[in-house]
Amino acid sequence: MRTRLASNHHCVLAISVFFAAVFSHSGAIAADKLVVLFSAHSMSQSMPWIAQAAGLLKKYDLDMELVYVGGGPRAAAATVAGGTDITIVGGVSIVRPFAQGNKDLAFIGSVKNILTHSIFAKGDIKKPEDLRNKRIGVTQIGSNPHYFAVQALRHFGIEAREVTFIQTGGTGETLAALIAGGIDAAVLLPPIDAQAIDLGYHYVINGPELRIPYAATTFVARRSTIAKRQEVLSRFMRVMAEATMILHTDKEFTYKVLGKQLRLADRKILDAAYNAEIKALEPRLAFKPEALQAILDEVGEIDSRAKKIKPQDLVDTRFLDEMEKSGFFDQLWSSKR
Repeated sequence: MRTRLASNHHCVLAISVFFAAVFSHSGAIAADKLVVLFSAHSMSQSMPWIAQAAGLLKKYDLDMELVYVGGGPRAAAATVAGGTDITIVGGVSIVRPFAQGNKDLAFIGSVKNILTHSIFAKGDIKKPEDLRNKRIGVTQIGSNPHYFAVQALRHFGIEAREVTFIQTGGTGETLAALIAGGIDAAVLLPPIDAQAIDLGYHYVINGPELRIPYAATTFVARRSTIAKRQEVLSRFMRVMAEATMILHTDKEFTYKVLGKQLRLADRKILDAAYNAEIKALEPRLAFKPEALQAILDEVGEIDSRAKKIKPQDLVDTRFLDEMEKSGFFDQLWSSKR
């Protein structure tokens, strides 16, 4: 598996060039190739890393080209452009173009149905009310961190207009901006939030305690791709199901993978991140209607077309249904590592 990084400034162009190179590659390749895009270096998007490390791609005769594009809106733009087979991304970035008329997009699995971000700061910012008139770092306006911040602040009686949101481009960049003093507070996810604590920053708002419903991490494919490559995508979803099982049941293996991919060696940070996040992840990649409805409600505030869409309109559950009906999930979890 090769992981590629795409520039935030020219990501769609870069991805298009990259995909052209991928698909023009010739040679005898037995495995079926899939281009998979992920949008965050986080535990909830770690399944492709786990799959590669555990040898699952070879087991299912797949060759995965893994591309990173930071931020949900950028990842969604690449998906809409048709350059990826599968995208791992927050749901809001997909619901927006769907509401605008792109009905080719479909959610095929869900990793996380609540938001687990938190807001961190240092010094005088100790409680939510202290965030008024402060600069809060998020990866991108319209991203999961931005939505979380808006909802979390509202929970404590603070409106978005009372703060200034600063776009950083990525979760790691958000922490770097906080350290550099470019922002007053930061919206972070595990495991980077544990790094922030280790550096002396503290929770201002502990997101997991709020349990805000939201399709925070999902698998997305185009319906046209599903029609053409259903059998290949079915194998990919089985790979992700097995990787998810490993994530939930083999902490040491997961730590090894996360440590390598996120360059983390501190066991204390890994423990804190894992314990905070694992309870929010779906063991069978199941959808929660209320999580998708939360996004539809949000998008509906600025685009009335979203009010006519139901959660079931957004999903294609054929791969999850097949794994349930065939007994794959039951067998998988009965033989867990």
